[in-house]
Amino acid sequence: MIKRIAQTAGFTGLLAALLLTLLQSFWVAPLILQAETYEKSEPAAVEIHEHTAGAVAHTHDAEAWEPEDGWQRVLSTTGGNLVVAVGFALMLAGLYTLRAPTKTSQGLLWGLAGYATFVLAPTLGLPPELPGTAAADLAQRQIWWIGTAASTAVGIALIVFSRHWLMKALGVAILAVPHVIGAPQPEVHSMLAPEALEAQFKIASQLTNVAFWLALGLISAWLFRRKSDGHYSA
Repeated sequence: MIKRIAQTAGFTGLLAALLLTLLQSFWVAPLILQAETYEKSEPAAVEIHEHTAGAVAHTHDAEAWEPEDGWQRVLSTTGGNLVVAVGFALMLAGLYTLRAPTKTSQGLLWGLAGYATFVLAPTLGLPPELPGTAAADLAQRQIWWIGTAASTAVGIALIVFSRHWLMKALGVAILAVPHVIGAPQPEVHSMLAPEALEAQFKIASQLTNVAFWLALGLISAWLFRRKSDGHYSA
């Protein structure tokens, strides 16, 4: 069982990571590079931000290392995507041991659930941001993101797998909790890039993540079923 989970996660993560890197390279990365031109063109005087009186100012470290455009950026992106993709694939393969897909196409539903949990729900409060966009405290955003992902996972599980309507209603309530609380927001909303570029980036980020999660679910279900019984059905 452990070998089957590891093999499923390894191959699935590799293929999904390559797909995500390809989509990001041709669609998302050019938008980020364009936004960085606005950020780097700002005079040094605006590199220090103070949101409110008494607030802690933060500066951008001009000496911080970042990958060069070209092979360094692609390689670092691929490595990060691979780690994330294998981790999510391990999660899916582990869940399959509890509720194995009866056909490969069910992997698409697992992929959609993963997308809703780790992308859609968190971005309703914390949308993807281009370089040069004001943001709230990082620790607060991370706490809200984790709480939102966890509540979404629990809520979806209750709605899908519970048979009693009360438990399904509880699932809906749990889904809504983090959004009722609200995501942490900066004192002042500002960005250096044009709004049109920001809108393109949000659409590109959502669609690339949809493709990534659908591929992750479909490939993992196909491999898991193939490893388990030696045959599969669409």
